[in-house]
Amino acid sequence: MLRKLYVMVAVMALSSNAIAQTDSAAAKKSNFSFSGSIDGYFRADFAKEAGNNKTSFTNSTGKFALGMVSAKMDYTAKKFSFTADLGIGKRAKEFAYNDKGILAGVKQLYVAYAATDWLKLTAGTWATHVGYELVDPFGNRNYSMSYMFSYGPFLHTGAKADLTFGGTGLMIGLANPTDYRKAPDASKKALLFQFSQAVTDDVKVYLNYVGAQRPSDSAKTNQFDLVLTAKLSDLFNIGVNGTVCNIKTQSRNVYGDASSWSGIATYLNFDPVEKFGITLRSEIFNDKNQLAALGTAASGASIFANTLSANIKLKGFTIVPELRLESAGENIYYSKAGTGARSATSFLVAAYYKF
Repeated sequence: MLRKLYVMVAVMALSSNAIAQTDSAAAKKSNFSFSGSIDGYFRADFAKEAGNNKTSFTNSTGKFALGMVSAKMDYTAKKFSFTADLGIGKRAKEFAYNDKGILAGVKQLYVAYAATDWLKLTAGTWATHVGYELVDPFGNRNYSMSYMFSYGPFLHTGAKADLTFGGTGLMIGLANPTDYRKAPDASKKALLFQFSQAVTDDVKVYLNYVGAQRPSDSAKTNQFDLVLTAKLSDLFNIGVNGTVCNIKTQSRNVYGDASSWSGIATYLNFDPVEKFGITLRSEIFNDKNQLAALGTAASGASIFANTLSANIKLKGFTIVPELRLESAGENIYYSKAGTGARSATSFLVAAYYKF
C-alpha cells in the first residue's frame, strides 16, 4: 500500500513540477494546484500512561511520533473539478480506520460539477461537514483532538448537492454508512444535511446533521451539530461547537428508547502578533450511557477537558506546544501507580510544515 501511495505522490509532485517549469503566462493558466504537509509530535502523559489519551491521533507517551505526510492535488477545468487528497502515517490510518490497502491512504477523492453559479454537485469520498475541527493539523489551532471530533463521523462516501444563495448555504447528500468507503452488503444510506448562514462578514453559523444506520448492529444514529464562528477583533476570535448523537439499538427487530452522548466546546483564539497565537479549548463531553466506552464505571463518564495551545510560526513551520488537563466524574484515567484516577494531565510539542 505504501509503495502505491509513494508512486501516486511522486506522480502528483512531478505534475506540479512540470507545470512550474512552463513560462509564467502558461503557469497562470494552469488547471492544476498541488499542496501538502507533514507533521509530528512528542507527547508526555504526567502519569506515564498512554491509556489516559482517549481522543484521536495522539495515543502515545514518552516518544516521538510521525503524524501524517499529506499530498493534495486539485484540478479544475471549466465547470468540472477533481481533488485527490492522500495521507501516510498514523493520523491518516486512524482517520480511515475501516479501510485496508490503498483506501487506507485516501483522505479525500472526489469530482465536482458546478452546474450553475448557485449549485454544485459532488461525488466521491470527503471529510465530514460535522464539527469544528479538521483531520489536517494545519486546519486546527490545537494539535490534539476534541472528544466530539474523535467520537463523531470522520468521512462520507456518496453524492451531495451544495446550494449557495448569497450568505446562505444548503447541502444535502446521500452516503454509505458513516466512515465506510466500501459499504457492507444491504446497508442503508446515510442522510447528510448542512445549513449555513453568514450573519455578517465576521459571524457565521452552521447547522449539521447525519442520520445513519450502523452496519455492525443495525442501530439507528442521528447526530445534530452546531458550529458558530465569530471574529471579535483583529486580535480575538471565538468558535463554539455543540453536538448530540442519539442512538437507538435494535433487539429482535424492535428499536428501544434512544441513548445519547453529547458535548460542547469553546475555542478562544488570541493573536497578539502575526507569528504567535494562543488558543484555549474548553470541552464538556457527556457519555452517561457509555456509548463511547470511555471507562468501566457503571454510570459512564462526564469529562471536562481544557487544552491550552500556542502557535509559533517560523516561515513554513508552525510549532505547537500544548498543555492538556482533564477531569471526570469517574475513575476513567490511570495514576502513576496504575490505579484508577479522575484526572489526567499531559504535555506535547508538535510541529507541522505546510507547502
